[in-house]
Amino acid sequence: MKKILVANRGEIALRVMRTAKRMGIKTVAVYSEADRHAPHVRFADEAFCIGPAPSSESYLLGDKIIRIAKENGVDGIHPGYGFLSENAGFVEAVQAAGITFIGPDSHAVRVMGSKLAAKEAVKDFDIPMVPGTDKAIQDIEEAKSIAASIGFPILIKASAGGGGKGMRVVREEGELQEQLERAVSEATSAFGDGSVFIEKFVENPRHIEIQILADKHGNTLHLFERECSVQRRHQKVIEEAPSALLTDEVRAKMGQAAVDVAKSVDYVGAGTVEFLADDDLNFYFLEMNTRLQVEHPVTEMITGLDLVEQQIKIARGEKLSFAQEDLSITGHSIELRVYAEDPHENFMPSTGNLSVYIPPVGEGIRLDDGYEQGMDIPVYYDPMIAKLVVHADNRAAAVDKMLEALEQYRIEGIKTTLPFGRFVMHHEAFLSGKFNTHFVSKYYNKETIQELAAPFAEAAALLSVHLVEKNKDALKVPVQQTSDWWSKS
Repeated sequence: MKKILVANRGEIALRVMRTAKRMGIKTVAVYSEADRHAPHVRFADEAFCIGPAPSSESYLLGDKIIRIAKENGVDGIHPGYGFLSENAGFVEAVQAAGITFIGPDSHAVRVMGSKLAAKEAVKDFDIPMVPGTDKAIQDIEEAKSIAASIGFPILIKASAGGGGKGMRVVREEGELQEQLERAVSEATSAFGDGSVFIEKFVENPRHIEIQILADKHGNTLHLFERECSVQRRHQKVIEEAPSALLTDEVRAKMGQAAVDVAKSVDYVGAGTVEFLADDDLNFYFLEMNTRLQVEHPVTEMITGLDLVEQQIKIARGEKLSFAQEDLSITGHSIELRVYAEDPHENFMPSTGNLSVYIPPVGEGIRLDDGYEQGMDIPVYYDPMIAKLVVHADNRAAAVDKMLEALEQYRIEGIKTTLPFGRFVMHHEAFLSGKFNTHFVSKYYNKETIQELAAPFAEAAALLSVHLVEKNKDALKVPVQQTSDWWSKS
């Protein structure tokens, strides 16, 4: 494999290209008109514009991307995450063009892309599952019957897609029909598939995922867990590895379950198996993501492995050069997703110009980004600017390292999640490890933010009064003497 096209943009495109360059592999970038001057375009050996800014007219044009790859002697295509990364049809088209897809085959992508198909695939492996249905719900009466049998609260979930779309919590029968209709409508709109199913709603869950690697020679192993429970709108904001929750025994069981999930579809490449865990450390299979995860750097930091390098080697047909017993956890890593969002206004998008952009530096600090000072944040794509990652000897030291990095990191011109990161790093629930996926709704609602800000606002007001009193003579406005010169002219 001598030349790789990265079918993506921003920080993940740049991150993949850096590993490829280190491996002596040439890189090809594709870009929309909005990304013409982006860092990943300049970094690549070759770059080609594929269309206007909207992703539907550029980054989602699989046929055009494949044509560019064929015309320019590309050996492999790396999809990054998002866009075409979990599109089974794109995988098949890449392979039909005689190009290596750096990821799993279309069968694994297709099966794990449907939560119902995934449940069916893993049922022979004794994987712990949340009580619920294993088929799509057909009507409200069936939904009522199922809900009654497993007990409220329940969770209605879209079979296709993720990111919290097509997902509704129902706590009593009276609201079931309305929430079911909303879930179906949202799933149809977001994924073109209105299939939904019902599961028991796990109260106070932790969201924990296991990174796996599998080669083409039958070797499948796990690279431990990532804690992903600090979320907004069912999407992750802060991740860490390892989890403060798991014992060595539960970690081993969860790791083996993840390996079994991968084996159920003859998985090849890097993938992530996601679980929910309750207060008693019972864990349940949630889904599998058949791609590189946004939060993969924390796993790299605690294992010393480059996951993109492993993806490329696996795609070339190489065997994994290590066994499960060779892997161990070294230190602790935390990642903050730096989004162009206003955390004080329910994480609403914030677009504009990066008038000031000064990244942090130092030992144990890693920044994966795709922007520079002076660039605009476009409205067309995911609002993530960067991933701020730290690593230290233990969790407490990692928190301190993150606060150090946040102190250095300066972004002006837009609102970002940097203040939210500081809030979390100081919060007792996070520091104690006793938190779950309700962290944001429980501790970071508008009322709490205003309450926390009140003492500072009062102090600022008192300081202002003091300064005015202290300097009132200097601030005194002189008496204006008027003249009637104009009337005498």
